[in-house]
Amino acid sequence: MPKYYTPKEANNLLEIVRPMVEELMKIGGRIRSHQPEIWSVVEKSAGNGGNPELSKILPDFDRLDAILHRLQDMGIEVKDLASGLIDFPAMKDGRLIYLCWKYNEDSIQFWHEIEAGFAGRQPIDWE
Repeated sequence: MPKYYTPKEANNLLEIVRPMVEELMKIGGRIRSHQPEIWSVVEKSAGNGGNPELSKILPDFDRLDAILHRLQDMGIEVKDLASGLIDFPAMKDGRLIYLCWKYNEDSIQFWHEIEAGFAGRQPIDWE
């Protein structure tokens, strides 16, 4: 059964979620900074028993995967790694919506319809 958050529950979770999102953003930045060289390394190491350069960045991929799975297990959806945008599923007037939070925001203050996305954010006017 899916988890639905109230604004208060989601805001209380930010204490746990904020450092996780910060780490995701840092890892994503490191991976993106190596992106041009990663593909050539992957191509060369395929069928060649691996590559030390690729081995250096694999722990980042493993950690990224672990954090993403932990957030997903909490029912939280990561929408954008670069900006730290995440959504908490919630119910409003009997329909599924998202409580929307971006890393640089102090608290969860916005929600949006599932189809509307970030552009459709509206201020939370209920608890």
